[in-house]
Amino acid sequence: MLLHFTKMHGLGNDFMVVDLITQRARLRDEQIRQLADRRFGVGFDQLLIVEPPRSPEMDFRYRIFNADGSEVENCGNGARCFARFVRDQRLTHKDEIHVETAGGPLTLKVESDGQVTVDMGKPRFEPEALPFDAAEDRPLHRLEVEDERCEIGAVSMGNPHAVLRVDSVDSAPVERLGPAIERHPRFPRRVNVGFMEIVSSHEIRLRVFERGTGETLACGTGACAAVASGIRQGLLESPVTVHLRGGDLRIEWPGGEAPLLMTGPAERVFEGRIALA
Repeated sequence: MLLHFTKMHGLGNDFMVVDLITQRARLRDEQIRQLADRRFGVGFDQLLIVEPPRSPEMDFRYRIFNADGSEVENCGNGARCFARFVRDQRLTHKDEIHVETAGGPLTLKVESDGQVTVDMGKPRFEPEALPFDAAEDRPLHRLEVEDERCEIGAVSMGNPHAVLRVDSVDSAPVERLGPAIERHPRFPRRVNVGFMEIVSSHEIRLRVFERGTGETLACGTGACAAVASGIRQGLLESPVTVHLRGGDLRIEWPGGEAPLLMTGPAERVFEGRIALA
């Protein structure tokens, strides 16, 4: 069968988006891996699936698959592309869109300038929310990785994140520590790893090694987790501009029980059809 798709990106974090409301398909893990191949397939960091909602309060169900075929709970850059996609495809005319994800409900708002604000909900720091093997909830946890001791902030944004503060993201050991922390035994479902350089109380630079994908040009939930961890430690104040390699995001979080808001762009690259093997 021929599968219709749209290629999109949020700050260089790229996605294949598939509408499974007006067409039918069931993608196996090996098919997702083939589609993700940048030489023999479409190529993407994540596959985004649009499905009918299971709850009458929601507009859509939003599913996310990594390039290795594993399904994950949330993706912030993908959420912005999801909002742009369902509007472009005329699946909805709403400016405020409610979607269900494996990590919980999200509210997406398309702004007048075309950017998208995502209500990411409240950051969660308790270890069982990630999950993370730790005796208690604290701003920083010590982690033994490759014979060295790291200090990480552990944050769930519907998906798990470990945040390390570094002097410079340019010299940060992303290629070495990223995969080692991602698969650390204290994270039974693996973890996304953020390397955060603080520029000022309202500005950071960030690189993220994403679970199941590797380093990407941008990670929306990673930006949210880094800012939430920094605010909790008293290092940052809302709002915070996050400079990622693919561009900038604006993160707002007053703390406490308030939801965290992420605002940034979403771009359509091209549309196409591909035969499923």
